[in-house]
Amino acid sequence: MLGAIEAGGTKFVCAISENGIDIIDQKTFPTTTPDETIAQVIGYFKAHPADRIGLASFGPIDVNGKSDQYGYITKTPKAGWQFFDILGTLQKHFPDTKFAFTTDVNAAAYGELKAGAGKGLNDLVYWTVGTGVGAGIVQNGQLLQGYSHPEAGHIILRRHPDDTFAGNCPFHGDCLEGMTSGPALQKHWGKPAKDLPADHTAWDFEAYYLAQACVDLTLTVAPEKIIFGGGVMHQQQLFPKIRDQFNRLLNDYVTVPPLDCYIVPIDLADNAGAIGAFLLAQSA
Repeated sequence: MLGAIEAGGTKFVCAISENGIDIIDQKTFPTTTPDETIAQVIGYFKAHPADRIGLASFGPIDVNGKSDQYGYITKTPKAGWQFFDILGTLQKHFPDTKFAFTTDVNAAAYGELKAGAGKGLNDLVYWTVGTGVGAGIVQNGQLLQGYSHPEAGHIILRRHPDDTFAGNCPFHGDCLEGMTSGPALQKHWGKPAKDLPADHTAWDFEAYYLAQACVDLTLTVAPEKIIFGGGVMHQQQLFPKIRDQFNRLLNDYVTVPPLDCYIVPIDLADNAGAIGAFLLAQSA
């Protein structure tokens, strides 16, 4: 049996599958303290045993197998979770289970590659824009990883000329996450993203920043496709705005596929992370 843990900053999702695609059982619970939350994870897999588990966590996390802090959540802004050994804690309770460990956005990227909007491709970028912002990058069928995983949600942006918002990132202020995440939108405009009208100025600013992110990764890793997911991206009016801004910012410098096929919504919706975690667990 395969298991998946999507450890998000807002909620955890635990699930099991036999084939890595079809979810047999699933449970969701809020992310509170490490002790409370991990106790629920342990309880779930005691009741639903799995031989292999894909653990996909919010970050930053330490994915360097040679590091003393391998398996830790590190300098996260999530209160109470800084330098928590999430992998080691679970391994102590499930010593016979094999774990695959990566970021939540990497798992979703891998799920989209194998079973979603990136199926049949070798290279893609998956952006999630929600409570936080992050990117999973796949090159030659493999998740991109050096001494650590990408933290592209914190790239520095060119500010929109009409935007005076200071940003919401506790580390960088007006980085990509600081300007485009759900909490940033709420702080900027005084209401949740879901309550902003489709013609609100917020979406013009949002598209301007997300288009910059697409240009940056187009010019650095040249993906075959850029896929967007996350709660903020439920706003479908963003996609034509992002494509228009991308086209203007790129200014025909390099050739890319038709934009309605290049910058696209997620295909697996809320199951992308779990499916990616299952599939990564298969190779654990």
